[in-house]
Amino acid sequence: MNPKKTHDTVLLTPQTFAKGLRRLAESDSTLAAVIAEFGPPPLWTRKPGFATLVLIILEQQVSLASARAVFDQLIGAVTPFSASQFLKTDDKTLKDVGLTRQKLLYCKELSKSLVEGRIDLRVLDSMPDAEVRAALTAVKGIGPWTADIYLLMAMRRRDIWPKGDRALETAVRELKGFTGRPLSDGYEEVGAPWRPWRAVAARILWHYYLSTRRKAGWSPP
Repeated sequence: MNPKKTHDTVLLTPQTFAKGLRRLAESDSTLAAVIAEFGPPPLWTRKPGFATLVLIILEQQVSLASARAVFDQLIGAVTPFSASQFLKTDDKTLKDVGLTRQKLLYCKELSKSLVEGRIDLRVLDSMPDAEVRAALTAVKGIGPWTADIYLLMAMRRRDIWPKGDRALETAVRELKGFTGRPLSDGYEEVGAPWRPWRAVAARILWHYYLSTRRKAGWSPP
């Protein structure tokens, strides 16, 4: 199998990412202006696996900096950092590093799903986006945003457009002249012309958001 393709999906590599940037700059003057002003965005990625999914769960509805702080302490408390070891660690230890009751439940559900074989992260590479999303969201605590961020960042799929990402929604509103926060349907409509490079467009928009705010400690999820 060609390692750059999964079914009809081209994975983002430095070469395909550069191609996507060129295509978007040629077809969308707004994105072209962002690249011209701030330069091309980094190809932000994360390592696939249990640890990255846990971190994305921690990032749900909180600042990325606070999620990272809890995650760093969690890594020290659960050694080696694996699903089986997480289940062996007592709740008090996990709560002491900052896990809320809800996030503790979600991380346990993920760990149980992996240990019991209900989901195998290693086989996701051979599945199309919709099937990966369905497999991940079958785990309690993993919603569409978490699944999409994993697809976009860890699996490097090229056409992922995460719903509910506030930084992306803010960037879309500012760059496309929306008043108020875009509704889901409007957000989807804005991203449609960027197919099949919406994950590249997302990185351009995150780059814009970061560059115009210079938020200390903020980085794309």
